Amino acid sequence: MDHDRKIMMCLILAVVFSPVFGQTWEATVVKTIDALVGSCVVLPCTFNHPGSQLPSSRLRGIWHRKDDKNEMFYHEDETKIQDSFKDRTKLLGHLGQKNCTLEILQVKDHDNGPFCFRIELVEKDDNKPNSDKFSFVEQCAEIRMLHDAPKPKLRPLKTIVQGKPSTVTCSIRHTCASHWPEITWSRGSKDEINEVHRDINGGIWETESILVFIPEEKDDHTDLTCTAKFHGGKSSISTFTLNVKRTDNYNHIIIPIVAIAVTALIFGLLCVLMVKKYKKRIQELQSQDGSMWNRMSRLSRRLRSGASGPTRSNQRRSIWSRFSRRPQRNEFDQSPNNATSCGGQTASKPRCPSPKSEPKSFNYKKGTDNNDVYMNTADLNLYGNV
Repeated sequence: MDHDRKIMMCLILAVVFSPVFGQTWEATVVKTIDALVGSCVVLPCTFNHPGSQLPSSRLRGIWHRKDDKNEMFYHEDETKIQDSFKDRTKLLGHLGQKNCTLEILQVKDHDNGPFCFRIELVEKDDNKPNSDKFSFVEQCAEIRMLHDAPKPKLRPLKTIVQGKPSTVTCSIRHTCASHWPEITWSRGSKDEINEVHRDINGGIWETESILVFIPEEKDDHTDLTCTAKFHGGKSSISTFTLNVKRTDNYNHIIIPIVAIAVTALIFGLLCVLMVKKYKKRIQELQSQDGSMWNRMSRLSRRLRSGASGPTRSNQRRSIWSRFSRRPQRNEFDQSPNNATSCGGQTASKPRCPSPKSEPKSFNYKKGTDNNDVYMNTADLNLYGNV
C-alpha cells in the first residue's frame, strides 16, 4: 500500500513540474517569404524560453544576420542597427507574449537575409543581460524579392441576372499585414463594398473586397475593374466583362412586336384613307367626264345639224318670207313718185306680185304652126332663178 502511494506521489510531481523542467529555447520563424520591392514585409515569429513567463521589460529581442551576430537588422538601441536598415525595421509583437514578429518597410533588393532572432533575459535592476540568452540561428527567414505587383483575382458569378443583387469578389495576397493593400472598384459606393482580411499562414495574408450591386440592362457587356494599391505606391488591376442576363419578362420580344403591329396599323389606316380619297376623286372625275360628254354630245349634234344646213324648200321659204315682209302696193300705184309720163299721160308701174300671192303660170301660145308651142321664158327666168 505504501509502495502504491509513493508511485502516485511521483506521478503527481512529474505532472506538476514537467513544464518547468521540460522548457527549452525554441523559435518558430517563416523559412521563406515573398516581398514586393518598395513595399513592406512582415516576418512572423514566436519563441519560447525556459522558466516562467516574463514581462516585455525583462526581455530583449534582436534580429541579426545568420553568420554575424554583430550585423544587426533590429535592436532597441538604434545606434546598433546597420545604416541600411535604420528607420525601416520594427518589432510588431510583444516579447512578453512571446511574439517576435518583425516588420521591414521600403523593401530593397538587398533585403534578402537570412534574418535570425535572438532573445536575451535582462536583470530587473540594471537592465543588463544575464546568462539566459539564445540565438535561433537554426530558424532564420529568407526573403524572395518581387519587382512587379501581383494582380488581384476576380471571382464573378457565372450568371448575373438583371434586377437581382449580384456579388463580385476581388482578392489579393500579400506579405505586409501591417499595411493592407487598398482595393478600389470602377463602380459602387462604400455602402456596397465590404472588406475582409484573412491570415492564410506562413506570413501570407489575403485582402478581399466584396462588391454587391444590382445590375441593370445597360451594364451588359461593360467592363468592371478592380485595382489593388500596395503600400509604397505600386498597384495592379484586373478587369472582366459583365454578362447580364435579362429577366424573363419578354419585354425585349413584346416591345418590338408591338412596335411592328402599331406601325402596320398606322400604315393600313393611311392606305384606307388614301383609297377613300382616290375613290372620291375618281367619282368626281367621272361625274365631270359625264357632264362634259353630254356637252360634247350636244355640241356634236349641233355641229351635225349645222353641217346638213337648211333644205332647199326652207331656203325658199326664208327668201319668200323676206319678200313678203316688203310693203305691198297696188299694181298700178297712183303716187306721183311712181307715175311716169308719156305724152302727158301718167301710167303706174306694175308691181311684181309675190310668188305666194300669185301662182306660177306658164304662157303657152300656139304658133301658126300647130306643132309649135310658145313659152314665156321671162316668167321662167323670173321665178326659176330665185
